[in-house]
Amino acid sequence: MKWNLGSDGSLWIIAPNSVSEIGCIHTCQGLEVDYVGVIVGDDLIVRNGKVLVDPSKRANTDASIKGYKSLFKKDEKTAKEKIRSIIKNTYRTLLTRGMKGCYVYFTDKETEDYFKSRLK
Repeated sequence: MKWNLGSDGSLWIIAPNSVSEIGCIHTCQGLEVDYVGVIVGDDLIVRNGKVLVDPSKRANTDASIKGYKSLFKKDEKTAKEKIRSIIKNTYRTLLTRGMKGCYVYFTDKETEDYFKSRLK
């Protein structure tokens, strides 16, 4: 898929053709649409009912977690808390962009099953 409609700048998500585009947290926060689709990647998974995060599974271009490896070496506890917060907040923000609805795709089956069970 194309990434963030280039011709529409920061308003790509509300452009008519955005239904066939993919964007990120940085270009859609603060904007709402009728429906949104979110891909929950392997950076957020659930194992045995526990939500886990893995910053190494994020795009290496993601500036929000830049320097996390150095922070781990200096202060592992703070680094883990910060990374967990950033990753969970990313998905919370993405999942709340749709005013009428949200479609979610999970790359991990156990995570998908966990979230489906929470909706029942």
